[in-house]
Amino acid sequence: MIQSEKLENIDFLKKSIEYLEAHGFEGIKTDLEGYELPKSYLKKGSEVTVTPDIVARKNGRKYYFDISLKSEKPKLLKSKWLFLDTLSRMNSNRFKIITTKGHYKFTDTMLDDINLSNKSLIKI
Repeated sequence: MIQSEKLENIDFLKKSIEYLEAHGFEGIKTDLEGYELPKSYLKKGSEVTVTPDIVARKNGRKYYFDISLKSEKPKLLKSKWLFLDTLSRMNSNRFKIITTKGHYKFTDTMLDDINLSNKSLIKI
């Protein structure tokens, strides 16, 4: 999700973290109290920063997670996903998208638009 929508969706972010912890992820970093902040990336030539919603480790591999909820700014969300996918492939990491009921179609359409339809969603 984009930065401006984080405050509205803190409950789903917490639910996602509980899900990841239950599935063996550790070293979780997110923009919540009690957790370390994940690294942010500044887009060259602009003021836009890209920060993954959640970064975690499992079996020695780093995973980037982004939460997909219906957004007012789909273009910004698409560019964030493309960047995180590219970053994860460059470093042999993994990029996953977490979504929930009522947002599946929106997420699938967005992934098709940017040719990432091979991504399997984590449905909570």
